[in-house]
Amino acid sequence: MRLIQPPDKRADGSIAVTTNTNLNIYRNTDGLGDFMRKARSYPLLSAAEESRFIELWQARHDPEAGHRLISSHLRLVIGIANGFRRYGLSLEDLISEGSVGLMQAVDRFDCSRECRLSTYAKWWIRAAIQEHIMRSWSLVRIGTTVAQKKLFFNLRRLKQEIRGSSEGHLSEGDVDEIMNRLQIARHEVVSMEARLSGKDSSLNVPISDADASERIDGLVDVSDTPDRAYEQISEHNYQRRLLGQALATVPERDREIFIKRRIEEDGPTLGELGKDYSISPERVRQIEHSVFEQVRQFVLTEVPEYGAEFH
Repeated sequence: MRLIQPPDKRADGSIAVTTNTNLNIYRNTDGLGDFMRKARSYPLLSAAEESRFIELWQARHDPEAGHRLISSHLRLVIGIANGFRRYGLSLEDLISEGSVGLMQAVDRFDCSRECRLSTYAKWWIRAAIQEHIMRSWSLVRIGTTVAQKKLFFNLRRLKQEIRGSSEGHLSEGDVDEIMNRLQIARHEVVSMEARLSGKDSSLNVPISDADASERIDGLVDVSDTPDRAYEQISEHNYQRRLLGQALATVPERDREIFIKRRIEEDGPTLGELGKDYSISPERVRQIEHSVFEQVRQFVLTEVPEYGAEFH
């Protein structure tokens, strides 16, 4: 397994992440299974400990502070990396790339934020893993525009939500639903499904016969622990506060439409809301999109790191 270690110092005093320095978190492990078991053994930090270690690391790159910050969040990296297994890449590489994102988050985290490091780091970890996946897949196959990247990382999930399965081809109605949810052109949806279908058959096969990570999935589960549950609750509460602030100045009717369309599970259709508010379905769609843009701009101003995930 590649070693992901603390970075070198840039001229401006910030951290340049490399894979070649000396935090010993990834050493002395006998394969991926041993590493994952050790990751679970590292204790989480209290808010006070976390703040103190961040200050020590950012002020003078204190090795012990860096070790405690990184090791206490390895479960988060593994959990996020596991979620990207369907792209057919090595779990070791995904964890390795996610760890680079974690280091970037530790370098940049502002302790005055109303959230814990885990909430902030999640976006850096995901972004690092996604960039690795994008580099690994053929750019000819997936494209490089913002819309294409958004589809690449969301199409299978949306198919699962809409159809109850990520397999099979999209119907006209499915395409319309995805087009409206992601606010992108119809031809982009159709094109991306065609591009991804060529690799569907290989997405869920084991990485290799020699790779033990498939067997490890059942041996070490980091996704459903009390610690992980706490992180999810913390993030959820932070996002709710952000959303409440973003919607504070939105008119009541528009706010209700946005919440029913974007927040509630199994929310009403455009037509149903049109009848409720005596407006056309198209007007409902316009309001939903307008409020979404207001929320998006607010959130990206407050937390720019959400940009990779906000759709």
